[in-house]
Amino acid sequence: MKKVAFITGASRGMGAATAIEFARRGFNLVLTARTMQEGEQHEYGSWKPTTTSLPGSLEATGEAARAHGAEVLLLRSDILDLASVQTAADRALEHFSKVDVLFNNACYQGPGNMQRVLEVEIEQARKVYQGNILAPLVLVKALLPGMLERASGAVINMVSGSALSDPPAPADEGGWGFVYPSSKAALIRMMPALRVEHRDSGVRFFSVEPGFVLTEVMKANGFDDKIAQRFKPTAPEAVADIVYWLAEDAAALEHHQRTVIFAPQLHKKLFGEVG
Repeated sequence: MKKVAFITGASRGMGAATAIEFARRGFNLVLTARTMQEGEQHEYGSWKPTTTSLPGSLEATGEAARAHGAEVLLLRSDILDLASVQTAADRALEHFSKVDVLFNNACYQGPGNMQRVLEVEIEQARKVYQGNILAPLVLVKALLPGMLERASGAVINMVSGSALSDPPAPADEGGWGFVYPSSKAALIRMMPALRVEHRDSGVRFFSVEPGFVLTEVMKANGFDDKIAQRFKPTAPEAVADIVYWLAEDAAALEHHQRTVIFAPQLHKKLFGEVG
């Protein structure tokens, strides 16, 4: 029986690249995101409300994954709607009866991510924390028990280097704000807790920091290729390589106690330069 990977935020970027990598490696997939079809409009503004459409969709990712022989379940799910997150987990288990790998990749996109402390609205902060902390927690609570019963599996959370470093400047001057990094800092603390609570369970728990990845969302908020080159961007496919390796390779267990896995550095060590 094929293994099953559940990947959130799979309509584009790192989520889509990871889905295709797992499909190429013989997994079946459960893919979730807000955007089911090309052209749908959603909120993506980091500084101010910006409703627009971006390239990519679950249908496009699913088509690419099926080309590698994967059975793919596509589920519209919004991390600001926890009932839809729970429903996606329930439907995944109904369809495949199990999930072997959970990749919590989706994160909140909208105002509140880049505001200064005195400018961020409490409702904006609530949305950031719900999307980046509570939605992953819902999926872990729903899908981890089955992994524990089978004594195998992996839970991998996407985090951010901004949670680990002081900003070089305010968010609107090239740095970052408080709310988004603090949500990712909270998410980082999930994995040490799970490792302690489920020691020797056979399940892997990793937090992955992807480096600077120029996403479609970032482009929609004013970043371009010229700006990105200053940061030596990481290709989404390189992050996908690392997520798969952490989930499946025996050698990854040597890194199991690391608080955060830095994808660009590990990719260079394992596979060569990040491209």
